[in-house]
Amino acid sequence: MLDIKFIRENPDVVKENIKKKFQDEKLPLVDEVIALDKENRETIQAAQDLRTARNAKSKQVGMLMGQAKKTGDDSLLAQAETLKQEVAADADTLAALEAKEDELAEKIRKILLVIPNIIDPSVPIGPDDSANVEVERFGEAATPDFPIPYHTEIMESFDGIDMDAAGRVSGAGFYYLLGDIARLHEAVLAYGRDFMIDKGFTYCIPPFMIHGNVVEGVMSQTDMDAMMYKIEGEDLYLIGTSEHSMIGRFIDQIIPEDKLPQTLTSYSPCFRKEKGSHGLEERGVYRIHQFEKQEMIVVCKPEESMAWYEKLWRYSVELFRNFDIPVRQLECCSGDLADLKVKSCDIEAWSPRQQKYFEVCSCSNLGDAQARRLKIRYKGEDGKTYLAHTLNNTCVAPPRMLIALLENNLQADGSVKIPKVLQPYMGGKEILVPKG
Repeated sequence: MLDIKFIRENPDVVKENIKKKFQDEKLPLVDEVIALDKENRETIQAAQDLRTARNAKSKQVGMLMGQAKKTGDDSLLAQAETLKQEVAADADTLAALEAKEDELAEKIRKILLVIPNIIDPSVPIGPDDSANVEVERFGEAATPDFPIPYHTEIMESFDGIDMDAAGRVSGAGFYYLLGDIARLHEAVLAYGRDFMIDKGFTYCIPPFMIHGNVVEGVMSQTDMDAMMYKIEGEDLYLIGTSEHSMIGRFIDQIIPEDKLPQTLTSYSPCFRKEKGSHGLEERGVYRIHQFEKQEMIVVCKPEESMAWYEKLWRYSVELFRNFDIPVRQLECCSGDLADLKVKSCDIEAWSPRQQKYFEVCSCSNLGDAQARRLKIRYKGEDGKTYLAHTLNNTCVAPPRMLIALLENNLQADGSVKIPKVLQPYMGGKEILVPKG
């Protein structure tokens, strides 16, 4: 969310940014919000002038009444009565102006919520994810000389998944994980937790439901409609990622400068509608309504946010390489950035079965967009308050992580090697052997 003052002073910059994001339908909003802002400021000034005049008249009424009492001059009482009527009329006018202020402020707020954030100059320009740019690869993307089954077939060979039962109980997009596969799922989460703690992050388990104003503060309306499940009859939403409640933790807070950066790693289940049609490769546990995830969250000073962005995505690379999974970093283009994001990249894991990479982590710098919406500030050494910057990145999301782990560690006999870093979390097991 942009500052209205910035839009007022830099309308061409804001319009050019909208064009770079291929959202030309939003261009008229810039002139509209500037006009509404002008009208609002004029209304505020008119109300203030009227308050000043009313105060002066009220004082004059008191003076006239006092003089009339001393002198017995009825003409002074008449003057006081006339002024009283004017003050009463001014009160009605002022109430109308204040109502207009509220109406204009709400219109401005709604427009500001949909004008996209200014993207970083380094972001590649393109209309959609087809224009995302590969930056670097880590590890050798190898393809074995034996066929690799679909990931649910691998899981089924260990009696590790039951999607039919989940369909009967909950519908499509859910699953039961069982036995060693369920244990591997939890091992990945536990390792991700300890990995981030070793990086100096504070482990946190947040609320899994949040109020509507927090949802509005952390994401765009489009993303909200596509993702969030609302609790019927209550102002509560199931979180789509723990970023939502973790950033919401700082709503309306002024953080002392010496408490920054806030570096947190949070576990949560995640709930998503996953609207839209998806390809055959996105069946199984690839795109589902419920999953668990370990997240990275940073709240920092503006001058530190790009350095943290670099650190966060490199943590993802390190973690996946510890699982013997080849990955690449993909820079998201302008048209693929959500409206609040300044810069974002995906970490994609190699799928030897598909012989291509697929997304497993998303790292984002949101600048001060979330902080402005949620009023997350810090107090500088000069005593002034400033908006913080917020960042987030996936640490591990086991459903997709499991796909990458199983495919990249599958052996010709159907067994799966357990990466060394996960073996302590699997009771010392070094390999999973198919049932039967």
